[in-house]
Amino acid sequence: MILPVIAYGDPVLRAECEEVEEGTDMTSVLKDMRDTMHQASGVGLAAPQVGKSIRLFIVDASPFAEEEPENEEEAQNFEILKNFKKVFINPIIEEERGKKWAFSEGCLSIPGIREEVIRENIVKISYFDEEWNFHEEEYTGVAARIIQHEYDHIEGILFTDHLNPLKRRMLKRRLTDISKGEVSVTYRMKFPK
Repeated sequence: MILPVIAYGDPVLRAECEEVEEGTDMTSVLKDMRDTMHQASGVGLAAPQVGKSIRLFIVDASPFAEEEPENEEEAQNFEILKNFKKVFINPIIEEERGKKWAFSEGCLSIPGIREEVIRENIVKISYFDEEWNFHEEEYTGVAARIIQHEYDHIEGILFTDHLNPLKRRMLKRRLTDISKGEVSVTYRMKFPK
């Protein structure tokens, strides 16, 4: 079932999420989240974005692999992203390191706004998959960026929080418009009351 994406301004997006009880059947929640993410053309979706305050996010970076690579390094990165489809339950970012780099981020909960966000390019994360198998893995580049963005959601952080104060002030009116539902989107959204 396609769920409405929770819009900027809703308190659920600012709450630190609760852990999922180990062994919980996540089949239905994950199907709904995948359907919602794909219908909205997203590459990641965190549970709070569909109104669930639990430590869960999904990624499917295959749309990035459809872009035309500009060099060999980018071609290798796109090959990795083509198969980067994962479920992260109760994740913990163990380490962020490496060169800081800027990348234009957007968010399904903040439609129509994209801004350069600076993050470190390597992330080490531990998590459970949908069968409750434990993993500890390291990711780089765009894969790391997607994980960091989605992880922020379960911590109650939005990508706009990483912008400098001047940039945030410049976006204030557009963010207020989104929270009022004054935005055009091609997917279902739920706006704060």
